[in-house]
Amino acid sequence: MIYSNEVIHDLVQSVIKQEMDAIQKLDDNFPIVDFVNVVNYITNELKGKVVITGLGKSGDVAKRLATTLTSTGTRAIFLHCTEASHGDMGIICDDDCVIAVSNSGETKEMSDVIDYTRRFGIKLIAICSNPNSSLGKHADINLTIPDVPEACLIGKAPTTSIILLTTMANLLIVALEKTKGFTSDMYKNYHPHGKLGASLLKVSELMHTGTELPLVDETASMYDVVSVMSRRVRFGCVGVVDKDGRLVGVFTDGDIRRRLCEGVNLMEKKISDVMGKSPKTISCDALASSALLQINENQVQVLFVVDADNKPVGVISFHDLLKAGLV
Repeated sequence: MIYSNEVIHDLVQSVIKQEMDAIQKLDDNFPIVDFVNVVNYITNELKGKVVITGLGKSGDVAKRLATTLTSTGTRAIFLHCTEASHGDMGIICDDDCVIAVSNSGETKEMSDVIDYTRRFGIKLIAICSNPNSSLGKHADINLTIPDVPEACLIGKAPTTSIILLTTMANLLIVALEKTKGFTSDMYKNYHPHGKLGASLLKVSELMHTGTELPLVDETASMYDVVSVMSRRVRFGCVGVVDKDGRLVGVFTDGDIRRRLCEGVNLMEKKISDVMGKSPKTISCDALASSALLQINENQVQVLFVVDADNKPVGVISFHDLLKAGLV
């Protein structure tokens, strides 16, 4: 059977409304005191790591919470609650805390983890919808989410509950970023590879400096310009500086082709006569991702890096950003 757009659209709107209503209910009944206690405890008192456990779809939320906390400045690890009962319980150390994620709070495979925390005095934090459940009753702190119907048509598959569990997890992540003073530089250290880490590199870490800078004086002849461009062939351009060393222009190999097509005898000209007078620049403290954005927006291959006095201190090219993994 093929359903019409209207039928599916009505279903989509119904599910979205149901899940939005659930988020609103969480907002209306948010356990702010317990939440703040958890954030302050992990930030200021916890000496070990955060061990996060769960099973099934709740386990997926727990696993993501653990990996994201780890990448944002909070040591965390995921513990499969079934595997914990078969030798992995030793992952939990005396100075750790455990966050257990279970919508119902009645995940029977979690009972050994709960018992372990109670026997050894390890703080147990529950994220569940029922504070009177087996998990909720034994937890030191409950981060209670609303107990709402699932959006699934038969009301069984975890749907709305996963939205709420994920939202509570996200709130913990962001709150701990705040209290731990997590920064972009710290994030880069935890993500040294791939586009995320590359995008947090600064221009100063990728730019070419010193003798690699393709620069000429504004009084330079075209012979001088061609000579510098030939030695700095990777950039295909030169920056032009005035007598005070400030960047006042740029001249590219594309300009050479365009001037020749216009019938200009370049060898009779000085660079100040033919240069472009609006060079694209960036600061050395800018993010590499900002350099990529500016290169794309201005349809150029190279940016000159300048200081506060508009004096060139480096140059960065599209190929540098490509090599770093931003593209």
